[in-house]
Amino acid sequence: MSSDSPRTPILCSLYRQYLDDQDSAGFVRSVSARYTSGTLQRLCEHPEREVRRGAVLALGFVGEYDVNHTLGRALHDDDRTVRVLAENSIRNVWPRAGSAAQRHMLAAVIRLVAAQQYTEAVRQATDLIEQAGWFAEAWNQRGVAFFRQNCFIESIRDGHQALEVNPYHFPAAASMGQAYLQLGNPVSALECFRRALRLNPNLEGVRVQVERLSRTIEDR
Repeated sequence: MSSDSPRTPILCSLYRQYLDDQDSAGFVRSVSARYTSGTLQRLCEHPEREVRRGAVLALGFVGEYDVNHTLGRALHDDDRTVRVLAENSIRNVWPRAGSAAQRHMLAAVIRLVAAQQYTEAVRQATDLIEQAGWFAEAWNQRGVAFFRQNCFIESIRDGHQALEVNPYHFPAAASMGQAYLQLGNPVSALECFRRALRLNPNLEGVRVQVERLSRTIEDR
């Protein structure tokens, strides 16, 4: 397997090739043949930004949930492209916790939420949570379903649980902020939005909410 060296890692060339041909399957094959997950995580700290971009992209394709911390740090990278890739990649790895059966259950919940079948989504997410309470995305998806049913207190509770399990889960923090707004609690909403921004400073929509709520609260 390849490892860090004074020369630019071959990962940089693989990343450039991917940009040219957009062949994700070929990129995954080439990266998997040369790098372990641990090496890719170390390359996320490489001084060359293209290497970091390639590493973060690769982890989104091949990484398991244990790369969550590395990708969470990459959300604060100096390079904007690294940050964007890190956001996409970390969202991709969150559903990869648990067994194959549990991932299948989560996928079903996500489909139900997308289909606006919120009652059934809550039921199936609850089944998964009872089986795997450490599955943060299960809590988050149930929280989304509760929110869409106007069950805002329940949605906030599930957002808290998602963040307890996965402290990098910025969508859960942002969703809690929206739920607090629906409950007429702008102070708590602002706290949640600020937390989401601390986790992922690239959330421009959340940044706008923070600025608006800050002015509103100050003007009271």
